[in-house]
Amino acid sequence: MVEYKIPVIAGDGIGPEVIAEGKRVIDAVSEVENFDVKWIDYPFGADHYIETGELLPEDALKELSKCRVIYLGAVGDPRVKPGILELGIILRLRFYFDQYISMRPVTLLESVWTPIKDKTPGDIDFTVIRENTEDFYIGVGGKIRKGRTQAALEIARSLYDVKLGLDITSDAEEAAYQIGLITREGARRVIRYAFELAKKKGKNRVTSVDKANVLSHMYGLWRDVFKGVAKDYPDIETEFDFVDAITMWFVKNPERYQVVVAPNLFGDIITDLGAMIQGGLGVAPGANINPRGTSMFEPIHGSAPKYRGMNRANPIATIWAGGMMLDHLGETRASERIEKAIRIVLKEGKVRTHDLGGSSKTSEVGDAIAKKVKSEL
Repeated sequence: MVEYKIPVIAGDGIGPEVIAEGKRVIDAVSEVENFDVKWIDYPFGADHYIETGELLPEDALKELSKCRVIYLGAVGDPRVKPGILELGIILRLRFYFDQYISMRPVTLLESVWTPIKDKTPGDIDFTVIRENTEDFYIGVGGKIRKGRTQAALEIARSLYDVKLGLDITSDAEEAAYQIGLITREGARRVIRYAFELAKKKGKNRVTSVDKANVLSHMYGLWRDVFKGVAKDYPDIETEFDFVDAITMWFVKNPERYQVVVAPNLFGDIITDLGAMIQGGLGVAPGANINPRGTSMFEPIHGSAPKYRGMNRANPIATIWAGGMMLDHLGETRASERIEKAIRIVLKEGKVRTHDLGGSSKTSEVGDAIAKKVKSEL
């Protein structure tokens, strides 16, 4: 029997509760599909940081690098200054393991309400591929106090060859700047992954997202790379959408989209919109993928600390992410069984959490899906 060693970082807030149900469902499907899972639990998160001052040590990262996947709950706690846990745990994992692909299925399941009037599951079913390690998330930036802003503006002019047309040096008390970066290699690999995914799924259109009409240097390069990669896939239609436009079209005509590929910042924004049109963060799974290294699977929602310990959170996004994780490991039938069980439980409508209009507990939803995966689907 095949055994998979799967590290778990349950994290903060509702993270441990939803991860517990994800593990329960995976344990159930492993019995049916005849494989075994050895869970390796790690303590990293707010409680651990407050107690020890430690975020994610190097020795833990080396241990995690021996595994193909990581199962993540949620990170974030109001007791810790914003950004510390997110940068020190989530982003460090993504960058350390070069998880350059963020994959987000945007799929409306039957019997799940969408805020878009008259749209059905047949209208909302696409995948967003987000570049995950470049753009404005590289962490290069800073603040400049009064008296030094002129130097900052001169640097900006020399770097970007822009004429700002204003003089803030006399009255600006403080200025802040953030630098984005897109490399040809970084863009090429994620764009190619998007085309390969479209080919694998039998899709015939890939949409590229950018803001090249304003940020022409960075996103002009992104467009050039997209056009170059597209030449290798003559049977797949391509199109460009500006990020502001695509937020409009996601709401007006979501059925037009099949595979969408976006730089990091814009991908971050549009996938939250995608989560809303598919019924909310509680049914929105995500994956951070390095095809040749260690990948990480998680719900895209936050830690929701105010619901911690209430057994109220929706675990479906985490359970679904667990199914994606099994597919990544090669257990495709198990993954399909989990997704089918989720669909059936939601369609039956007997068990659903508060965010989906019900009153069921987190554990009750997990229990229902775990039982369903062991039944004759």
